[in-house]
Amino acid sequence: MSVDSSTVKKVASLARIALTDAQADALVPELNSIIGWVEQLGEVDVAGVEPMTAVIPNHLRLREDVVTDGAIRDKVLANAPQAEHGFFAVPKVIE
Repeated sequence: MSVDSSTVKKVASLARIALTDAQADALVPELNSIIGWVEQLGEVDVAGVEPMTAVIPNHLRLREDVVTDGAIRDKVLANAPQAEHGFFAVPKVIE
């Protein structure tokens, strides 16, 4: 696959990028070399290579999934401007 000046102008138009003819002509060899490099990557034999998610191995630190009630309701409600029946009280917004 190769890119020509009209393709560069079309892509620039779709991306809403203003390019002059000289700028579009300058981008043609750069984009062609990038596409050539990507095509070379497709030729690499990756049979037996496991996919990586990171360069270094990551291990998740797991903790037990225990449901608690928090037991800090009074501390949380101490920050409320107004509390009623163990909940935050907020003024009515819509009549």
